[in-house]
Formats: sequence, C-alpha cells, structure tokens
Amino acid sequence: MQGLDELKAKYLGGIADAGDESTLEDLRLAAVGKKGEVALKMRELGKMTPEERQTAGPALNALKDEINSAIAAKKAAFADAILNERLQTEWIDVSLAGRPRRAGSIHPISQVTEEIYAIFGNLGFDVADGPQIETDYYNFDALNIPPEHPARQEHDTFYIHRADSDNRPPHVLRTQTSAVQIHHMEKYGAPCRVICPGRVYRADYDQTHTPMFHQFEGLCLDKDISMANLKWTLEEFCRTFFEVDEIELRFRASHFPFTEPSAEVDIRCSWDNGQLKIGQGDDWLEILGSGMVHPKVLAAGGVDPKEYQGFAFGIGIDRIAMLKYGIPDLRAFFDSDLRWLRHYGFAALDMPNLHGGISR
Repeated sequence: MQGLDELKAKYLGGIADAGDESTLEDLRLAAVGKKGEVALKMRELGKMTPEERQTAGPALNALKDEINSAIAAKKAAFADAILNERLQTEWIDVSLAGRPRRAGSIHPISQVTEEIYAIFGNLGFDVADGPQIETDYYNFDALNIPPEHPARQEHDTFYIHRADSDNRPPHVLRTQTSAVQIHHMEKYGAPCRVICPGRVYRADYDQTHTPMFHQFEGLCLDKDISMANLKWTLEEFCRTFFEVDEIELRFRASHFPFTEPSAEVDIRCSWDNGQLKIGQGDDWLEILGSGMVHPKVLAAGGVDPKEYQGFAFGIGIDRIAMLKYGIPDLRAFFDSDLRWLRHYGFAALDMPNLHGGISR
C-alpha cells in the first residue's frame, strides 16, 4: 500500500519531537484515532482484492502497533522526566520531628476495671463472666429475692418483651452481677474465689444513677470462711485501690436477700473544700454492700450449705471511679464529649494489669 512509509516517518518523527503530553495526544488522534490517517487507510481494505488485503492488512496493523508503542514509550519518558525533576528539587529532612498526633485516652471505667483485676488477682481471685440477659430465676429466685420484692417490678427492672405465645420463663437485663455467682457455683462448685465484673441495668437516671452501669461482685467460699475474712479482703482492696496506707471501714447491719448476716460498708473520709479525702477525718461514706452468703443461695448454686460457707460483696465500678478521681456526675462517663477525660488526667493507661505487666 502506497504512502505507509511516509505515514510512519511522519508520526514517529512527530512523536519523537513532541514536547508535552498534549502534543502527543494530538498526534495519537491524528494517526490512530477513529478518524486518523491509519484508520482511514484501513477502511480502504474493503475495496481491495483478497490478494491485496493479504499484504496491506498486516502492514497497516504493524504500523498502528508501532505508533502506539512509540506513544507509550514517550509517555513513560515524560513521567520519568517529571520524577527526576522532583527528585532534584524536593527533599525530606529526616531529622525533623514527626507530625503531632492526638493521643488517645483510656476511659476511667476501663482503667478502674484493670486496677480491680490486678488487685484481686494478687489476692488469689479469678474472674468470672456471665450473660447480660438473664432469666428471672438466676437474677432473682436463685438469689433468694422473693416475688414481692420491689426490685422485681417493671419500674426497677428492664424485662425483655415476649410474644403472647412465648412460654419461656421471663428474661431481664441483669440488675446485678450476683447472678454470675450462681452460674459459677453450678459449674465449678466450692471452694472458690472469684470476682464477677460487668454491665448491669436498672430503670434509674440521675446524678448518681444511670440505666446502665458497671459493677463487680466478689464471692469466696470454703469450709471456714468468716466475716473476718470479708473485712480483711475489703480493707486490702480499699487500701490498694485508693492508695492510702491507713484505711478504716465500718460495717453497719443491713439486709440483702442473698446474704445473712448482711452489712453496708462505710469508709472513713473527710471533705476539704469539696475534695474527698479517703482514710482521714470524722466522716463516713458508704461504698458497698456485703455479707455472708445465704444458705439458700448456696443451695441454688449446687453447694451444700452444711459443708461450705462464704462471703460476698458488690461494688459499683463507676462509683469508686468517681470517688478516686473526683468525678462529680456519673452521667459524665457516658457523655459523647470526651474532653473531660483529659481534665481528670486520663491520658493513657499506666497501671498494673492482671497479666503482671504495665498497660499503656
């Protein structure tokens, strides 16, 4: 086919002399675009004899491929030139400090929970867990809470909705982690020493109550456990947690369905310009409830109350976090604006953890 050598020389020369990608694109369209000269030549193949097409067709395809290859090579050369220019003009000072990043903050509840794990781990307690949705048997009956008890009313407890045809026992969002004690006794029996931390739910909301909060229960069972063991355990915990050498606890007679005898526990404290000081002063502050496990609760967990006895206690994790770190409003723990974390000094976790190391 006449004129192919001229087209080849024309476009390969133009590609070689192109000074930018815009010129290169114009050459591509003029040569191999839909209306380019090579495309027009290919349309002439239909007017040729079979013998002529056998010669002209491969020649046109070869020219098209050669032009496309030359264009691709020229584009790569442009990219290399741009990169080389950047390498010559741009540089990085690796000795400069990195860009500052906002540091994350550990939540007070997470930090206090880690502290609890570490303290009771050193006292020989294991950690037990259980479901947050419980049957009313585990949440109430097994804990010796009678049917008429106010805690079983809907204004205090969140009941799970059931269809009219649902014959399963009522289910609730657990109101205390004491239910975990029953599960643990059923599975492992006695003796045992466990704490049961987790979320609990009650229909209440004000400065010191929220519908969901955090709690941990403690349970210690053996053949010769007494209130003296309970008192020592709680004193050791409070002394370590509040970081005060002199701790004095006061046990006041009370009533809980799941313990007998039962006691509210107060800690000696004082108030100085609105700041709470643990371990000194003439005031007392209630911090937890406790007592010896009721024989009916032991029996519900499959433990023989004639052979074993033990103590139990329950503490609000949120509450003791408020006391230790001076946080006045429980609802602040669930505020979406976490700037208050930095106000109370929670920049990073730097406390002993259950595994014997330092969590950061």
